Amino acid sequence: MEEKEKIKILQDLIQINSVNGNELEVAEYLHKLFAKSNLESKVDEFGDRRANLVLDVGQSEKVLGLTGHMDTVVLGNEDKWSYPPLEAKIDGDRLYGRGAADMKSGLAALAIAIIELSDLGKIPGHIRFIATAGEEYGTPGANRLRDLGVAKDLDALVVGEATNGDIIYAHSGSFNYRIVSHGKSVHSSTPELGNNALDALVDFAAIERTLFDDVPRDPYLGELKHSVTILNVGEQVNTIPDEGELYGNIRPTSAFNNKQIVERLKSAVDEVNDKNGAKLTFELIHDWYPVVSNPEDDFVQTALTVSQEVFSNYVEGKQPELITMNGATDASVFVKDNTNLPVIILGPGESNVSHQIDEYTTISSYLALVEIYKQIILRYFE
Repeated sequence: MEEKEKIKILQDLIQINSVNGNELEVAEYLHKLFAKSNLESKVDEFGDRRANLVLDVGQSEKVLGLTGHMDTVVLGNEDKWSYPPLEAKIDGDRLYGRGAADMKSGLAALAIAIIELSDLGKIPGHIRFIATAGEEYGTPGANRLRDLGVAKDLDALVVGEATNGDIIYAHSGSFNYRIVSHGKSVHSSTPELGNNALDALVDFAAIERTLFDDVPRDPYLGELKHSVTILNVGEQVNTIPDEGELYGNIRPTSAFNNKQIVERLKSAVDEVNDKNGAKLTFELIHDWYPVVSNPEDDFVQTALTVSQEVFSNYVEGKQPELITMNGATDASVFVKDNTNLPVIILGPGESNVSHQIDEYTTISSYLALVEIYKQIILRYFE
């Protein structure tokens, strides 16, 4: 495939508005793109223009998964963009647009790598390409595919998120929860007759500050990160509030996992409820698992070697390395049924421009990753 065609595919994908939805149009585009090379993918539509896409190609006992998501975050204030966010404008080596880094460039590069190997008759084994819906909010696509068993038989997984050629071998999970406080509303001149819903939430927040101080440090991901981020309570200054809610986010690690976090949070709720007649309830909103691969694993080391060999031919002065991050990906869903699955995150572009005004990827890193993905596929099945 000519470089111009590869770039045009990425521009086409960016020009499809898939802000928090509308993945169906992206899936249909990829379906047609694969069909041109006689590759039969399946569009998994599940209403309101939401869809996943799965392609299985090749045969072998081992199954290598390649995954990326088709949705993007909101465009933001379009007046602040240097170029319209859905135009996919090229300026020098940069290609601007919403989703350019996160993560339509990785998605396109993964698809093109498979197409080029197929066109050359060099598919070396069983590859499964998984394009998901809704990774940016709630992971409905990955959860649906997990229920369908799409990841149960995978032997390794590449996630094409932006890393600028670095290999992320471990990332934390993400755990969102809600605490609701039920009280009794009265006039503020007689607070003793009511039950202030705010008090119990404040008590919980105070406990949460040190709730995880004793958890072990993860050897790869470090300290467990946790925060209370939202507090909603009260409507009028002279009225004791009868209901309120608190939201928190935690980044689970392998050293202190999601189930342990639930137990710890529920114990804090019980502690507050045992005092002063408080009535707190706990609700789990999102439950994404940490993903940790041994950095010495052959799959991880092969990916590092390939990226180091290829990336410098496209991007001057860049030496890919092994790193970790505290973000989460669809892999957090897929590893729930495959806890020992080796996973790497590797893609074009810098992650620090994701979700930003003037998000961009570089054409050089995008073209490099097409070659890197091809070499990883070939070497994995040697």
